[in-house]
Amino acid sequence: EDVNRELKRRQSGYGRGARMKIEQDKAGIFSGVRFGKTLGSPIGLLIKNKDWKNWKEIISAKKLSTLNSQLSTALTSPRPGHADLAGAIKYDFDDIRNVLERASARETAAKVAIGAICKKFLKEFKINFCSYVIRIGGVADKKIKPLIDKAKKKGDSLGGIFEVTAVNLPIGLGSYIQSDLRLDGRLASALMSIPGIKGVEIGAGFEAAGKFGSEVQDEIFYQKEKGFYRKTNRAGGLEGGMTNGEPLILRAAMKPISTLRKPLHSVDLISKKPTVAAKERADVCAVPAAAVIGEAVIAFEIAKAFREKFGGDSLEEVKRNYESYQKYVMGR
Repeated sequence: EDVNRELKRRQSGYGRGARMKIEQDKAGIFSGVRFGKTLGSPIGLLIKNKDWKNWKEIISAKKLSTLNSQLSTALTSPRPGHADLAGAIKYDFDDIRNVLERASARETAAKVAIGAICKKFLKEFKINFCSYVIRIGGVADKKIKPLIDKAKKKGDSLGGIFEVTAVNLPIGLGSYIQSDLRLDGRLASALMSIPGIKGVEIGAGFEAAGKFGSEVQDEIFYQKEKGFYRKTNRAGGLEGGMTNGEPLILRAAMKPISTLRKPLHSVDLISKKPTVAAKERADVCAVPAAAVIGEAVIAFEIAKAFREKFGGDSLEEVKRNYESYQKYVMGR
């Protein structure tokens, strides 16, 4: 139920495409769970594509009978902004469908399913996640839907910015001792791995670059009943690659969807003649969905960092380790 609830959230949001009317994602668990509890063995999830039956021939693993039938299914007009051209050149393809199927954001359904499991684990420690869309294009709030309608009518697409927040994180997840252990780098990488994401900021982010240090750093205070705390959170909950006990705040900028109903200029891979980019089924705006995916990938990285810090062979052992550490922190 937890996994399917998150999958449903991913499919929501104004501006989604026709595929959302076809697919109603539900994950089946086929290993690693018994009677509602994980066993410690790998968890296997399966999300079926209802639309698969309509594409069996076009993306068949079997060799087609004639060269003509192969050519008839080929896409040779790469889309600006997509993986099409670079992928076709890199892997020596004459058909960009070999690229676009794997480069598609469809794979993020699996990320959301895995993220749901990570969220459930972290909820045992009262760590919770949320996200929201800050703006679409250059507008916010009630102006968003009319702008999406305008883009749809024009055959265009829209991007935007979303924010992901996590609360009740302990001090000290991540590390400063090696660059690959810095949690801010891992979280930024996770968000940048989502198709279409072009920028990430933490806390005050780029705004901090235009201010004095005295206006940016979060002063430190102490109360016996609270321990160390801050009155501001411009660092976004991360200092020196580690969580500092304040809420984690990250924002990501998503570019407009690459596939347009009114396609842009392109060049045919085979003939090298001018053409227009290929048209595939696509969303007008997927920023709300990207926010849910953002939650999932952040939850995955936080869960990894949490296990690195408090790891054990059972949930109860992890809880004992966590509670012991929290007592130590409050006693400092």
